[in-house]
Formats: sequence, structure tokens, C-alpha cells
Amino acid sequence: MRDSPSGLGDPDYARFAWARFRMMMAWMTLAAAICVAAVIVVMAHVQGPLHIATMLGIIGGVGGSVMMAGALMGLVFLSSGSGHDEDVENID
Repeated sequence: MRDSPSGLGDPDYARFAWARFRMMMAWMTLAAAICVAAVIVVMAHVQGPLHIATMLGIIGGVGGSVMMAGALMGLVFLSSGSGHDEDVENID
């Protein structure tokens, strides 16, 4: 076993890593909002006025997909950057 914590076991590094993850999610929220707005504008241009259910579906489908992709990508980067991937292989 290791004497000193590494990766997310170190409170300072964990604070840094989670702050970086939150920053990535903030940017992904902005990207999702831009994508949702673009799709709503294009759909309104192509089909005319949209019903509220259509807009909610676009928000949920497009926004949810972009946010889910960002969250999963961010967690992969967090896991890799914190050393958790290497810790799985190095069982002491």
C-alpha cells in the first residue's frame, strides 16, 4: 500500500481536478445552449412556428445529448488525469 495519497485521494489535487471538471461542464452547458438555440431556429425556419412540446423535446434531446457527452468525456479525463486508470493495474 502507498503511504501518501495520490490522485483524488490528495485533497488539494481532488479540489483542482473537480474544479477543472466543473469548468468543463460550464463550457459544455454553453455549447449545449448554443446547439439547442441553433436547432430551434432551424426547425422554426423549416417548419414554421413550433409548439412548446416540440421545443421541450429539442431541449431535452439535443441539450441532454450534448450534456451527457460532455459529462462522460469529462469523467474519462478526470479518471485518466487523476491516476485512477493506473491504480486499477497496480494492485498492491
